[in-house]
Amino acid sequence: MSEQRRIYLDHNATAPVHPDVATALGPFLTTRYGNPSAPYMAGQEAKRDVAAARCAVKNLIGCTSGSLVFTSGGTEANNLAIKGAFFAANGRPKGHVVISAIEHPCVRETAAWLERQGVSVTTVPVTRQGQVRPDSVAKALRPETFLVAVMHANNETGVVQPIEEIASLTRDAGILFHVDGVQAAGKLAVDVEALGCDSYSVSGHKFGALKGVGGLYLRDPSSLEWIQQGGHQEGGYRAGTENVPGIVAMGKAAEAALRDLEANTAHCRAVRDVFDRLAANMPMTRLNGHPEARLPNTTNLCCLYADAMSICMALSIEGVFLGTGSACASHTQEPSYVLRAMGLSDQAAYCSVRISVGPSVSLDDAEFAAERITQAVETIRLVTAPEDIGTCGDDCPCFIETDTP
Repeated sequence: MSEQRRIYLDHNATAPVHPDVATALGPFLTTRYGNPSAPYMAGQEAKRDVAAARCAVKNLIGCTSGSLVFTSGGTEANNLAIKGAFFAANGRPKGHVVISAIEHPCVRETAAWLERQGVSVTTVPVTRQGQVRPDSVAKALRPETFLVAVMHANNETGVVQPIEEIASLTRDAGILFHVDGVQAAGKLAVDVEALGCDSYSVSGHKFGALKGVGGLYLRDPSSLEWIQQGGHQEGGYRAGTENVPGIVAMGKAAEAALRDLEANTAHCRAVRDVFDRLAANMPMTRLNGHPEARLPNTTNLCCLYADAMSICMALSIEGVFLGTGSACASHTQEPSYVLRAMGLSDQAAYCSVRISVGPSVSLDDAEFAAERITQAVETIRLVTAPEDIGTCGDDCPCFIETDTP
């Protein structure tokens, strides 16, 4: 019996390890195991390997000045940026922070932690196309605001945010601006210095490295109070022995992502277009998010009266794997707060799936998967009465022809 065809369409959750990474890792799992803090040759070799990887990741995000601190991933990087800003502000319980309504759970939960310390948090809305309006951020600022946090690209819809405009506002007000760049790095051309942010988080496994390694760019490291004490690793900014294999993997993945960015972008956009067309070809189906200002690899579809979990499970049997929302929040059967923030009803959010592709997904894969998605949705709708899911409210944008901000 031939092996079942497998098509992976959940690259925003995690990407396959890049072949260059797999090739480079071998020695670091066998003979090159030195501690970068050790003074002898094996340790100094590891120190040079970490330095080379740091340069590669800085090149990926356009960092020619400032610092890049390696972390255990995007979640730690976001925590460091937000809590570090809080403690640098002397832990002011009367301080104020602004975030957007579509931030990743690690940013939302860290903001909730700040609230428990007495900080006031303002959550600014997004448009029906999933974008933060800079004027909404401007209206939310207060004299006591010490931090604004807005993601570069959303993990569920792929919608890209107006980071440069928001950075201009925060810079003029003398407020720190943190950007969660986990979904953007490796998929978009990123220049943190042109963006104007004060900090920017990245995660290696989103662009072909290993899970468990990430980084935080800092324009000025002195703007944060470091919250993990111990040794003097990472320039004294983040204690703990470096994860050398993970860091080397991230460096190699960054080199490959930057080298192939133009070709990968064109390929992913062509593959994504196959899934975008489902919005026009399938009845009662709509694209969630901005049609243009979006990651080249991401399509989020509302397939009304076909719940996302049923679609996902039916396709899994066929060897097609796609997402139902944020991988970090998918263990709960709650409607996506990102889609709800965009105005979708609970019912429409329950019926929305995320398709996120990568360079390894071919056009033939996409056509095959699109056909299977169509068949799965049609089958589920045959056995699901509208009343089983519920109907959308009058204000749900599911089938409004033109979105309004």
